[in-house]
Amino acid sequence: MDLRCRSDGCFVILVLLMVGLIGRCINGDNDGDAVGALMVKTEQEALYSAIQGFVGNWWNGSDLYPDPCGWTPIQGVSCDVYDGYWYVTDLSIGQIYDNSFPCAQNLELRPQLFQLKHLKSLSFSNCITSPNQATIQTANWDSFSGTLESLEFRANPGLSGPIPTAFGSLKNLLSLVLIDNRLSGDLPVNIGNLTHLKRLVLSGNLFTGKIPESYGYLSELLIMDLSRNSLSGNLPLTFEGLTSVLKIDLSKNQLEGLIPSGISNLKNLTLLDLSNNKICGELNFANQEMSSLEELILSNNPISGDLMSFNWQYVYKLMVLDLSNTGLTGVVPESISSLKNLRFLGLNDNKLSGNLSPKLADLGNLTAFYVHGNNLTGDLKFPQQFYRKMGRRFGAWNNSNLCFRSAKVPANLRPFGVKLCREEQL
Repeated sequence: MDLRCRSDGCFVILVLLMVGLIGRCINGDNDGDAVGALMVKTEQEALYSAIQGFVGNWWNGSDLYPDPCGWTPIQGVSCDVYDGYWYVTDLSIGQIYDNSFPCAQNLELRPQLFQLKHLKSLSFSNCITSPNQATIQTANWDSFSGTLESLEFRANPGLSGPIPTAFGSLKNLLSLVLIDNRLSGDLPVNIGNLTHLKRLVLSGNLFTGKIPESYGYLSELLIMDLSRNSLSGNLPLTFEGLTSVLKIDLSKNQLEGLIPSGISNLKNLTLLDLSNNKICGELNFANQEMSSLEELILSNNPISGDLMSFNWQYVYKLMVLDLSNTGLTGVVPESISSLKNLRFLGLNDNKLSGNLSPKLADLGNLTAFYVHGNNLTGDLKFPQQFYRKMGRRFGAWNNSNLCFRSAKVPANLRPFGVKLCREEQL
């Protein structure tokens, strides 16, 4: 009885193995070049040739990876099944992982790359290092217009020239990331046609000219980062159309003019960073509640004006407020103490005057408070626990008429660079 059961079990296993082999013979490549690989031969050859163009002619994919989507996967290549066959959907080139392929000095964007008809994601990282390497301007990007969802070029110092206008034809694109390259010229207007775009990151390049008004029509955009370029001109009034945006970073450019009041229409905005530009005008853009804003960074701009006219009640969720070196005058309003989530407050290197309200110590989440380099006067009346919590993260030096009373403040907690009040010096 026991032997018969074992024999029956072996028979079942044998049948299953035979069925599996028959399935492979039916669905596999007709010519048997890659046994068991459910991949169209033209797709496989296109993949091999494309990678060889990236890493060099020494690479022989058919020998090293006969089943690139199956039992011999290629690092940086992902696949999916369409109509019963494997197709490449994700291709990541460059030093992304420890075992990633190094890019060749004479890197090529071969035509075969653009024959991968189901490619959804393409990225090059730390790869294009020489200006003599293949440019992206002449490539056949239009062939990806119906499939590509993510395109990234990160940290490629040899990647120069303008952004190809053909990028604007990638109608399914969700993410366009061109960061820390040497791309230059004006930003293409037709990027604004990519209506499904969620992420637009063009930071750390050499772009010049104005931000196209069409970028304000990207109503599904979540992240806009155009920082660390040489962009100029005013912020487009059309930015009020970025109704889904979470983060806008335009720092370290040469942008000028006023902050459009339409910015306050962006109800989902959590970060607005316009630091290190030439933004001017008073702080008057918050004309309605900005209930999601957590970080407002406007440092190093000639904004001027005062803090009294700003509607602090509309930005009550702020965690980071950096208005350092913005030419502000007047007093530090007591109303800032209503920002109960505030963790960082930078008001240093301005022309602020008057006394600091002791109510500012009620900001229970505050861990850094800088008001150094102003014209503040009077004596500091913060409680001892405030100095203990803040330490050197409370910066009040370089205010020649500011002092503090030491009677209740131990020497190790006294604010750095602030003198004793005169009556205590006697």
